[in-house]
Amino acid sequence: MFLPASFHRLAALALLCCAPLAQAGDVLSRVRTGAPLVIAHRESSVPFSYIDQGKPMGYALDLCLRIAEAVRKKTGVKDMPVKLLQVTPANRIEIIKSGQADMECGSTTNNAERRKDVAFTIPHFITGARLLVPVNSSVTRIEDLEGKKLVSTKGTTPLKAAEQANRERLMRIQMLEAPDHEAAVVMVEKGQADAFVMDDVLLFGLMANRPEPGKLKVVGRFVTTEPLAIMLPKDDAEFKAVVDEEMRRLIQSREIQPIYDKWFLQPIAPTQRALNLPVSYLLRDFWKYPTDQVPF
Repeated sequence: MFLPASFHRLAALALLCCAPLAQAGDVLSRVRTGAPLVIAHRESSVPFSYIDQGKPMGYALDLCLRIAEAVRKKTGVKDMPVKLLQVTPANRIEIIKSGQADMECGSTTNNAERRKDVAFTIPHFITGARLLVPVNSSVTRIEDLEGKKLVSTKGTTPLKAAEQANRERLMRIQMLEAPDHEAAVVMVEKGQADAFVMDDVLLFGLMANRPEPGKLKVVGRFVTTEPLAIMLPKDDAEFKAVVDEEMRRLIQSREIQPIYDKWFLQPIAPTQRALNLPVSYLLRDFWKYPTDQVPF
């Protein structure tokens, strides 16, 4: 796929720079005055947004760089600087809400609770939370964890869903919190937790990048349904319109397909293994009429 030289300039700027704090307010107005567009990224949300050998990369980050090009065109700022800011599952919402970043490009679920504080564009993925367990585990569903230890990542919707299910069904599961996805996987590998509940696509990505992926498996029905989308400031309609328009264009023109294929069907860093996850029927149907409105 051919990309304009200006896009490559944006990508180079983004990867070379460390992000200072953005100022709260109208994003496009700030950019027109020469301020950088600040993109928040994640450390270990493979393949959406992660770091390999010090370099941020991923499916969501590639989409955000395409959106950055659309912002550059809209504002007319030829050499618009793009800065990257690493965030965690625990602080990502506050970073956007407080104006420290303009977009969060990761694996964040668009749901009603979060829409009280932030906005979202059109989903780039739809998944559901399942369980990562040792390959010899007898656990196949969340009910099998009664009296056992279940870990999830702090500040995530799967953690809240599992906590709610545990309370409502009186399963006596000991709920554990990990600071990030990587730490949660390690807890399962070391026997500190019996299972890790998280979006299944992230579980497959994390498992593929482990030294011995054959020692783990993903099991169970969906605990949640998760439309993943780029997070934006809540009350910046002009900026959101630019982001929505570019996401809709990428989907309807099918330019998003080779970007998707690059991260889900082809070998990716650091292990050069492919996830082999084609576009699901849920996402394919959703993209027929792309919208930021989700029923969750």
